[in-house]
Amino acid sequence: MNPSQPRKAAPPTCIARGLSLSLMLCLGVGTSPAFAEKADQFKPLSIASDKGGLIDMARQRTEFNGNVVLSKGSLLLRAERIDVRETGDGYFQAYANGQTGQQVKFRQARDIPGEAVEGFADQVEYDTRSDTVRFIGNAVVHRTVGTAVADEVSGALIVYDNRSEVFTLDGGQSSPHPTGRVRVVMMPRGGPATPAAADTPSAPTPGLSLQPSTSLPAGKKPS
Repeated sequence: MNPSQPRKAAPPTCIARGLSLSLMLCLGVGTSPAFAEKADQFKPLSIASDKGGLIDMARQRTEFNGNVVLSKGSLLLRAERIDVRETGDGYFQAYANGQTGQQVKFRQARDIPGEAVEGFADQVEYDTRSDTVRFIGNAVVHRTVGTAVADEVSGALIVYDNRSEVFTLDGGQSSPHPTGRVRVVMMPRGGPATPAAADTPSAPTPGLSLQPSTSLPAGKKPS
């Protein structure tokens, strides 16, 4: 699935309304953002599944089925099926698919103790070269503090850059919202984190950068 072409950006709001709207959200605080767990990039990639899979050495492709768990340090990717491709220079591209009633799940710790980024979508693509995760279809990604949800973004497509912790959102028919809009909810800093339930506008939280995006990263799909 390729992201739609860039459109005229709408004014930044905490809750973005529109059928097709691209935004870029950085969850850094102030001028010293805390990035995803830096040690993860040096950890090995590991995959396990219930039903086994197929290993094609010639094509450098491995396919796993049945409750598949891909891990790389604190990064965890859970799906019904995961197809992993190895590039000629040693990087990996993972394509994960869920099943009816069970989406693909993603989780990675942040450098701030007790905080993590979690996401859910019908499909997830993970690229170790660019260290990006693409959440495709009914996508929801949130920052957690302990077990509580702090900030949340949702839309038809969410691209998460692990290195910079920048999210790029796009709306459309596969958004979890009936109107196809994207949605951003940011909790006040220093206050208790609670799940974002109300669908009402609120002012952006100081220290969070919300600005229009001019383009979406190019996507890759398995051949």
